[in-house]
Amino acid sequence: MKNYLNLKKFYIVIFLSFFLVLPSSIFAKAVPASFADLAEKLMPSVVNISATRVVETRPQSQFPFQFPPGSPFEEFFKEFNQQQAPQKRKSTALGSGFVISEDGVVITNNHVIQGAEGILVRFTDDKEYEAKLVGTDPVSDIAVLKINSKEKFKPVPLGDSSKARVGDWVLAIGNPFGLGGTVTAGIISAINRDINMGRYDNFIQTDASINQGNSGGPLFNLQGEVVGINTAIFSQSGGSVGIGFAIPSSFAKNVIEQLQKYGETRRGWLGVRIQVVTQEIADSLGMKEAIGALVADVNENSPAQKAGLKDGDVIIEFNGIKIDTMRKLPKVVGEAPVGRAANMKIWRDKQIVSKTVVLGRLEETAEFKQKQVPTKIEDTSLDSLGIKVRNLTEKDIASRKLKDKSGVIIQEVDVNGPLSDVAVSAGDIIIALQNKKIKDVTDFEQRLKKEIKSGSKSLLLTIVDSQNRSRYVGVKIK
Repeated sequence: MKNYLNLKKFYIVIFLSFFLVLPSSIFAKAVPASFADLAEKLMPSVVNISATRVVETRPQSQFPFQFPPGSPFEEFFKEFNQQQAPQKRKSTALGSGFVISEDGVVITNNHVIQGAEGILVRFTDDKEYEAKLVGTDPVSDIAVLKINSKEKFKPVPLGDSSKARVGDWVLAIGNPFGLGGTVTAGIISAINRDINMGRYDNFIQTDASINQGNSGGPLFNLQGEVVGINTAIFSQSGGSVGIGFAIPSSFAKNVIEQLQKYGETRRGWLGVRIQVVTQEIADSLGMKEAIGALVADVNENSPAQKAGLKDGDVIIEFNGIKIDTMRKLPKVVGEAPVGRAANMKIWRDKQIVSKTVVLGRLEETAEFKQKQVPTKIEDTSLDSLGIKVRNLTEKDIASRKLKDKSGVIIQEVDVNGPLSDVAVSAGDIIIALQNKKIKDVTDFEQRLKKEIKSGSKSLLLTIVDSQNRSRYVGVKIK
């Protein structure tokens, strides 16, 4: 009998021990031992993208003087100057992309192929194909390409990023610094990030290493589904510091479908200017909680005006979706079908009022067209300094948190040029010449020529480095 009781206690201990280890062994997801099988499966669907642009360069004349009319040398040097006419050269931008259909539809970022005259995609087996642009959307920074081939390609599926959770494992595959297929792993660090890049900011943040050249590449979950399109990084050095941002696939799907169908986007437009509902505003309006988007102004002849919206209304629901923050309304309206009726609930005079609105198209509004005037981002060669520069973009200003919003960013430094002997490198920003601020490439180029023509042998440049530290650089010009 005693042995029986001891045996019973033994089994009870074993039974309880089982439950003690149960949560960690069954309910918790195991850390992957390796990503090798998943990476091997996905690599054939990821491509390297080379976008070729033609850039015009203007060589400096070796004769900074003029001959009087009728001079016997006039015709000779006229012919010489014609030979020194602007020359064109090819500039190549590198990025990443991924295949979403067997017939070769490829997704990438708009900034990777913007202004390109030729696009090449290369697979991990080194096969290379030409691709054409199907459609592009600068607002969301998404572009759709089509490979010029009748071959069948291996696609990857677009997943549901709304199911992604902070802490989920993710894999980034791309072409950092032109090195070709590179795999990095990490977790989702945050969701719904607003990094002030546009009205539809809703990024997935990840600590998977993303660098220059990863732009347009996929961010995969462990099921091999694309949950994001790698687009931007936060970095003062230009390299990965573990803060990367990807466009959520759930948002990208609608944009991709529209680009494939129409070659452009068709976003819903309500026609209101909105602001945040603070707790003080909510209290003054008799609202129980600070939610929704406060209508500060209604555009004339807009869908909102025709639907009867007024200044001071608070939009708290749109097509059955609760508008818990102001930022949510532009995203929900933008994804709604153009020309179709949408239902709204608004807070007015301390009660909920229902309204029906037929949305217009954002891209057809004068305000949108004015903001979307295309600006070519091209490299300009300045032979007198031995550098290639381009204009600063809003993206540069936001990502590097620049105080000076004018200047030019150095793209390349000639190893035999005047600036090769000083501490200047690609990524540095020139903000002033001779202690006077420069606006852009055109302003810099004109003032540089003026200094050379005046006989200046050396110049003073004000440089901002990758860590936003400014310094002066003296340089002898050729």
